[in-house]
Amino acid sequence: MTSMNSDSSDEEHEGYTTTNVLLGYASKEATDDPISQLGGHPTWPDDTNAPSASFAKCKVCNRFMVLLLQLNGDLPEQFPGHERRIYIFACRSKTCKKKTGSIRALRGVKVSQDASSRQDSISNNPQRPQVPTPSNPPPLLGDSIFGTKSPSTASTTTNPFSSSSSTTCNPASNPFATNSTSPLFSDLSSKPPQRPETTSPDLPQTFAQKVRLSSPRPLPSPHPPTPTPHEPWPEQADLPHPYPSYHLDADYETLDDSSSPHPSSSAPTNFPIDEDSGGGGGTDKEAYESTHDTTFQRFATRLAQNPLQTLRYEFDGAPLLYSKTDAVGAKIPRCETCGGGRVFELQLVPQAIAELEVGDEGMEGMEWGTVMLGVCAGDCGDARGEGWAWREEWVGVQWEETGGGGGGVGVRR
Repeated sequence: MTSMNSDSSDEEHEGYTTTNVLLGYASKEATDDPISQLGGHPTWPDDTNAPSASFAKCKVCNRFMVLLLQLNGDLPEQFPGHERRIYIFACRSKTCKKKTGSIRALRGVKVSQDASSRQDSISNNPQRPQVPTPSNPPPLLGDSIFGTKSPSTASTTTNPFSSSSSTTCNPASNPFATNSTSPLFSDLSSKPPQRPETTSPDLPQTFAQKVRLSSPRPLPSPHPPTPTPHEPWPEQADLPHPYPSYHLDADYETLDDSSSPHPSSSAPTNFPIDEDSGGGGGTDKEAYESTHDTTFQRFATRLAQNPLQTLRYEFDGAPLLYSKTDAVGAKIPRCETCGGGRVFELQLVPQAIAELEVGDEGMEGMEWGTVMLGVCAGDCGDARGEGWAWREEWVGVQWEETGGGGGGVGVRR
């Protein structure tokens, strides 16, 4: 399991801090990512290989849900040969609010034949540990365990999406545009300057690719996918009325040092949940309220720095928790398909509600503080490379507090 410690790596500059969190902004204007969207109807990379419609049904009322998010999740440096798509659905029925299963997430992955063959080769011919001879110095511990080469002979391939410590800020550069000289969109013109990203010219830019990545993650061992009965999709007219559709623009998170504490220096890193406690004492109640207030205040203050953000993305990063007093904020469960660990990938924040429910001021709408997505760390799919594989992923919903100090986070309509 992966701990849900809500801190992200960051870099400091004079007057502000730039973190590794990529923020998504709703835009009615087209962006350089034609696949990712907020709201609207879902679109599939291959209509002949679409997922079962059962994935988009509420587990409470068994009715079809509507799309909250569709994301192009390609990460070529992290998962070479993998095409990835992310979908998050929500039920609009009032009777299903705040119930488990009323928000669901789906990950699609297509593994190329080359990547599948590479994976089979690694699984069938594992490298054996090197045995040192008395005349030579002993190998490094990592070399002995994993059979890797020493630093002098290891590959020096660098990650084209990672930033160099010597990189300087360029106010005219948008690190997320296909062309590095493209101007920022108008809704981001008031944001602090960002560092330009060095990108490989022969790789397309997607929302997920723009995040700074660490070294590539090893491919998982082949595992037979869990069979899911396929349910055909009804006609679009027979589906619930969707939320309005937006394109997604992206920019790295920047924090004003003069008005915000350092991201990694506020709030405790974890709040353990004692399921065996009998509860009751005044001290326990005070500790509960103190933890809730601190966590929520940190959440609200962090979002206020970039108030129009609808999405926070950092693959294998850490979420910004709305609360640490519920089970959601404790651990991400393991992948049910391959048994491997899961990692945090993204979260939706309250401004997404304001964008999706625009014009619905008089109606009771969504009541969550944040929706977090945890995905298989190995991006497991069809190891045979035979089309798209679809996996339901873990979604952690932290609902709005009722009758307490939390309340809703300020949003802009």
